[in-house]
Amino acid sequence: MEQAQLKTTAEAAMKKAIDSLLSDLKKIRTGRANVSMLDTVKVDYYGSPTPINQVASVSCPDARTFLINPFEASILKDIEGAIVKSDLGMAPMNDGKVIRMKLPDVTEERRKELVKTTKKLVEDARVGIRMARKEANDSIKQAQKDKAISEDDSKRFQEEIQKVTDKFVAEVDKIAQDKEKDIMTL
Repeated sequence: MEQAQLKTTAEAAMKKAIDSLLSDLKKIRTGRANVSMLDTVKVDYYGSPTPINQVASVSCPDARTFLINPFEASILKDIEGAIVKSDLGMAPMNDGKVIRMKLPDVTEERRKELVKTTKKLVEDARVGIRMARKEANDSIKQAQKDKAISEDDSKRFQEEIQKVTDKFVAEVDKIAQDKEKDIMTL
């Protein structure tokens, strides 16, 4: 495998680990309302499960409230039912035109649990990045063993892969730091 292609493959695997981390962190509820918390809610819209943001306008008028305004008044009950069925832990309040939901308070103990969960997800992302580095380095070592590249080239390629790894690990650390700060902020 060519060195540039190897580096690109490793970077793609590392980026995938970060994308997975970001996706998982969106699901962790902090004390602040965020429209992405409702991404998993699917509404039965004319017989097919449809994401809530495709059948209604979803907003957060303040830090602890969701406001859901359906595009069609007839699906208000369907949206309410989908929210109740989901495991969000919030009770929808339907006034006939819109649905409002309050985010429950998060206790200090629960915040600490959320930080632990975050740390586990972050470590999983780091492991994914390190696995991508290992696969790239194994390919480089195999190429050297097969006499396709010199020992000097092998060292240089491995150093480049390490620089890419360090960049992605630093990005994961920044994401983790921001999420922990978000969780612990009252």
